[in-house]
Amino acid sequence: MWRLFVEKKPAFRSEAEALLRDLREQLALSNLKSLRLLQRYDVEGLTAETFTSALTTVFAEPPVDEVHREQFPLAANEVAFAVEFLPGQFDQRADSAAQCLQIVGGGERPLLAAARVFVVSGDLATSDLARIKSFLINPVDSREATLEKPASLHRAVPRPANVATLVAFLTLTAKQLRDLRQSLGLAMSDADLQFCQAYFRDEAKRPPTLTELKLLDTYWSDHCRHTTFLAQLESVEFEPSPLLAPFRASWERYQQVRLGLGREGKPVCLMDLATIAARELRRQGLLDDQEDSEEVNAASLVVPIEVDGRSEEWLVMFKNETHNHPTEIEPFGGAATCLGGAIRDPLSGRSYVYQAMRVTGAANPLLPLAETLPGKLPQRKICREAAAGYSSYGNQIGLATGLVAEHYHPGFVAKRMEICAVVAAGPRRAV
Repeated sequence: MWRLFVEKKPAFRSEAEALLRDLREQLALSNLKSLRLLQRYDVEGLTAETFTSALTTVFAEPPVDEVHREQFPLAANEVAFAVEFLPGQFDQRADSAAQCLQIVGGGERPLLAAARVFVVSGDLATSDLARIKSFLINPVDSREATLEKPASLHRAVPRPANVATLVAFLTLTAKQLRDLRQSLGLAMSDADLQFCQAYFRDEAKRPPTLTELKLLDTYWSDHCRHTTFLAQLESVEFEPSPLLAPFRASWERYQQVRLGLGREGKPVCLMDLATIAARELRRQGLLDDQEDSEEVNAASLVVPIEVDGRSEEWLVMFKNETHNHPTEIEPFGGAATCLGGAIRDPLSGRSYVYQAMRVTGAANPLLPLAETLPGKLPQRKICREAAAGYSSYGNQIGLATGLVAEHYHPGFVAKRMEICAVVAAGPRRAV
């Protein structure tokens, strides 16, 4: 087992200096004197020769980094704590380092664990340190790590208990169902849970397992089912105002188009409002180049392309993705997989993804930390980490983002907007 700490040399500690300024400003910690950042690596299954050769090829860059083996210098007035990803959370740094070590040493890939070590100094009370940790650690994806070196990185995986069956579920009252929903932390509504109860009671004729209920809760979430966009609009009203005249006209035009398309039996919802224009254009023959297939997840156009002097049919694909809630609770991963989700669909259609755009919505990121809504991450943290996550995924796959539009409005304080869209192309014969 090897332990290693990597820290930027004093002239290159810009990240630590920026974080120090942030903590002083956001937490009003004028008594915070200094902050250091170190990257910790624990490695198992590596020879001494490979480990030594990797010090300046995998882990550190000699011109800008200082390397400390086993321990790092800690002054008497300094306090250190470490932060690591939760078990099961993908650690990109650890995975990449392990891959590099396998290339350097050959053979099996070694086990590797990474953690970020923060070293602070100043006249700090216990409560000040707790506030710093709360600011730095997002409990959705990370936790404070022990400073002790483990004996091994092999984790014992306990045998899971049998999945519980909710025996009394079929006979619970409405209030008991509501209490159950709250105790399980389900995202579904009370009406959703009552619908589940009716199904298992009247059709399945058995109580559900906890796994079944959690699975339904996941697939019925706003993220997966687009509950908001598919919610039926039962009544739409317009207040008397000359500013609303175009909206009223658009609404009336929408109603006419619905009748013309024979969609009067379909529920009126935001999703139908968003997609009906393309249906109408296709009905009018103005979208004769749209690819007609069972795949309706991404829009594809058939375009003639000249290849080696002859015309060939290609598909130009457009795909967008929203990751509003994932980015709200886990900014880096949410924004990274927003772009990743948009890339995935045309890429799985064997096309080349070559262009992207990003549109975001946030509340004021300059507001004091004290004005953060309860249970929410600070807007500044969301904005910065989301930008880093999007860049990380795009840069790794080599995708050019031609437009980034960031919108700031109080309306985004409860839920961030994170949208990306990509353009892809490939020979139709290859799809």
